[in-house]
Parts: sequence; structure tokens; C-alpha cells
Amino acid sequence: MGGSAEGSGERTRSQARVVEEVVDTDRYPLDDPGGPTLTGVVDRARRELREQGCTVLADFIRPALQDALRAEGAAVAPQAHYEPETVNAYNIALDADLPAGHPGRVTMVRGNAFVARDLLPAGAIIERLYTSELFQRFVADCFELPELHELADPLSGLCLNVIPPGMAHPWHFDTNEFTVSMLTQEPDGGGQFHYCPGIRTETDENLPDVAAVLAGGSDLVRHLSLRPGDLQLFKGRFALHRVDTVTGATARHSAIFAYSQRPGVIGSVERTRQLFGRVLPEHLAAAGRAVRGDTLLD
Repeated sequence: MGGSAEGSGERTRSQARVVEEVVDTDRYPLDDPGGPTLTGVVDRARRELREQGCTVLADFIRPALQDALRAEGAAVAPQAHYEPETVNAYNIALDADLPAGHPGRVTMVRGNAFVARDLLPAGAIIERLYTSELFQRFVADCFELPELHELADPLSGLCLNVIPPGMAHPWHFDTNEFTVSMLTQEPDGGGQFHYCPGIRTETDENLPDVAAVLAGGSDLVRHLSLRPGDLQLFKGRFALHRVDTVTGATARHSAIFAYSQRPGVIGSVERTRQLFGRVLPEHLAAAGRAVRGDTLLD
């Protein structure tokens, strides 16, 4: 019993050290979840997620780590799987049997790339944050969820999204209800985040409004400029969103922290191959076991 308590205490201290080293704890004291400062942060995040489907926690990473955060991403960015492809907003087959006028018939070029988790260096800032139980508890609290789990997927649990100059991440929906991300490198120009909060629900695709956004004639679109080190929490399953074309000579890099409400989640073979250009035995073994949480197109 004594050894177990000692081990638990050391784990707690280790978690606190990670947070203290990486997070601006003056603004975001993750190791003091019941304190007034963090309670205020969580309350604001919950309110904005309910009302806007998105919240941004500015300068979440300590300012002294900004350069290291950028450098770590820049070092692995050349390993991103880059294969521009024609897609639709639902990331379903382009020859799917859809009626005339359906927004799924609108095609766009996806020009972003992903560095898979198994290519990220051990001890990277984003890796330390992603695996922190204090960080996971904080994110769950903001989304008003009882708990979160790291994805069991060895490629997509944590990855770096790379958008090179001249390319964009076009309009799409996420497969996960909530999204956690952080800009690590800002482009020279463009690369702005656009989103339409709550444009669809679990039971209603709201095709007319989605079609209007894709046609460029909707007032539902909101715009968001992010800075390196900002933490973005976002309900991407129900919000159509995109990153517009990056301009200048510098790519846009962002870390994607993928969590699930249930343990053991692994991506599909088809989607994994599309994003990373490869699959691992874990993906093949999990094929056919996926459980859908809704009946949306994707």
C-alpha cells in the first residue's frame, strides 16, 4: 500500500511539473482545478462553446517556449504525408449516390498534409501536453464531459497539420464531436480559420445552409485569427469549417490533439490511408469494430 501511495504521489508531482514547464500557469493553473482562476477560465470556455461552438485560450503555452514549439514542428514537417486530392465537405466518395444539388457534389482541393504521431520526437512539447492527465482533465471540463481518453490510434492520436504556401484545408466536418488544436507556426499571410458553428445537428444535416456556404453566399461564416501557442477548443462535428489559402513563403503548422469519450478508439483503414499514406496492423485489426455515434453523412 505504501509503495502504491508513493508511486501515485510521484506521478502527481510529475504531472504538475509538465504543466508548470509547458503551460502559462499564471493564466491557466491546471494544477489548481478548484481554484478561482481556473474556474473562471473553464466557465468562459463552456459559455463560448455553448454559444459559439468555439473558444480560444490565448498564449496557453509559456512565451519562452514559443520558439521551441515552432522549431519542433518545423523539424518534422518535411515528413508529412503530402498528396493533394479532390474531396467534398463530407470526405466521402466523390461518386457517392447523391441527389442533384446536394452539397456533397461540390468538390474542392485538399492541400494540407499530416505528420503522424509515430514520427513526432519523444518529449516534444505537444507530446508532453497531449499525454498530461491534468491537461486532459482541463479539456474535458471545458467541453463539460466526464472524462476523455487518448486515441489508441498510433498515427492520428496526435499529429501535426501542415498547410504549405498556395494550399488550403477546404470546407469539411470533423468525424469527432470535439476538436483540440494549437497553432505552432503562423504563415506569412492567409491561413485564417473560418467556421459555421452549429450548422448541423445530430439529426439534421441542414443541407440548404451547407450548400449556401459552399457557394460563397452565406452570412453564417465566422472568421478567427490564431497565434502560435493559442489553444483552440472547437465543436467540429457540427460546424462546417476550413483554413483558407496560405500565402507567402511560410507554411501554416498546427498540432491536432485527438481525444475520445471512450477508450480504444482507432481510425478507419480508408481514412487513415487517406491522411497518412499508410496503415498499421492496429488499423487492420480494428476494421469493422467502429461504432458510430450518429447517423450523419460523415
